Amino acid sequence: MNRHVLVPMDDSEPARAALEHALEWVPADRLTVVHAMDDLEADYGGVVAGESDPDFFADARSLAESHDRSLETAVVTGSGTADAILEYADGKGVDAIVMGSEGKAGVSRMLLGSVAESVTRRAELPVTIVP
Repeated sequence: MNRHVLVPMDDSEPARAALEHALEWVPADRLTVVHAMDDLEADYGGVVAGESDPDFFADARSLAESHDRSLETAVVTGSGTADAILEYADGKGVDAIVMGSEGKAGVSRMLLGSVAESVTRRAELPVTIVP
């Protein structure tokens, strides 16, 4: 099969639900969890693309272990969060994306728009949105 599935992750409940869905229902040989952010956010936070904070991904790894699965992790940046996700997917041969319905809340979501919506509209591969 050799299927590669990408799960964008932040610290929201919908992102965790997306990972649980991928672990339980999506057959994949490779499962990658990415923390995606725009370049400005990364620069402000001192984040370097490709480096992963072990604490950020600890919950994801624990959840994967409870399903007898393994996963890869990465931090990715781009001109926007959706861009970072799509660029990673394109460059790494991802076959499908499973993501939470929203990560941002309140005013910031209204002003910035939904990353999930942007990824879904622009992706050239299947995208599953988990509420």
